[in-house]
Amino acid sequence: MRIERRLHAAAPAPADGAARRLPRGERQDRRGPKSAAQQEGPILAPSVSLLAKGPNRFGFALFDTARKQITGAQVAIYTSRRDGSGLRGPYVARAESLKVQAPFESQTTANDPDAAKSVYVADVPFRRAGKRVVTALARLDGRLVVTNSYSVDVSAGRGGGPPGVGDRAIRVHTPTLASVGGDAAKIDTRRPAAKDLLQNDLAGVLGKRPVVITFATPLLCQSRVCGPVVDVVEQVKAHSPKDIAFIHQEIYRDNRVDKGVTPQVAAWRLPSEPWTFVIDRSGRIVTRFEGAFSPGELQRAVARLRT
Repeated sequence: MRIERRLHAAAPAPADGAARRLPRGERQDRRGPKSAAQQEGPILAPSVSLLAKGPNRFGFALFDTARKQITGAQVAIYTSRRDGSGLRGPYVARAESLKVQAPFESQTTANDPDAAKSVYVADVPFRRAGKRVVTALARLDGRLVVTNSYSVDVSAGRGGGPPGVGDRAIRVHTPTLASVGGDAAKIDTRRPAAKDLLQNDLAGVLGKRPVVITFATPLLCQSRVCGPVVDVVEQVKAHSPKDIAFIHQEIYRDNRVDKGVTPQVAAWRLPSEPWTFVIDRSGRIVTRFEGAFSPGELQRAVARLRT
């Protein structure tokens, strides 16, 4: 099984009223956002790999041609068919900060100058399955600029992918500190290890307690997102009811990419990393995140659990 290492990064939120200053897709011609842009601009880098018919949380980053993250822009997402027809939008993006309080920031994140700091998020609906094109329109220095167009496959359903919201979580054993004789380095690439996320075996708590499980590899994650994601989980755990079991599962066998993914990752059918699932006491998934998310997003998801 090959894990797709996607590029995740982020930028601050658009200012209030951005939707009123960005053109409506339904009123544009078939050239779409390019007809409103004054010049071509940033590179659109989605942080999600799975999109389905219906509502989607669409995370993404913007980069300039030097691969530097673009921050401070008002941004909206548009979707269309490949020929430019069927334009929908704007879906105005918000920014979700990945910043955590100092006690929860790992050395892994702090020592990585390219670690993601925030993520753009737009709520993007797709009316039907099939090939679609996603484009962003951004306001930079008072100018409207359009990104590259990004082709996506919208599925009709979940198919053989990861379990979704409403599905029962997949029962697998996850390693714990006890199962490795207290050697956290065997099952956690974060530095320092998040030992409080290594206390519970998923198979032992699923269906008995609410669970938050994150599949991430802070050291080996080329996207620069896994480290911040585990930091976020650490912080939210500290402020959540004690009855909720928080678990971190690494991606690769023996923490080596050349050995392939762990049985847990394979069982959950994860096509990319990181992924995080919020599971209620009955064992059903109530929220899932692909890629980066903020403390606020996870806190809101946890607050919806009935502990």
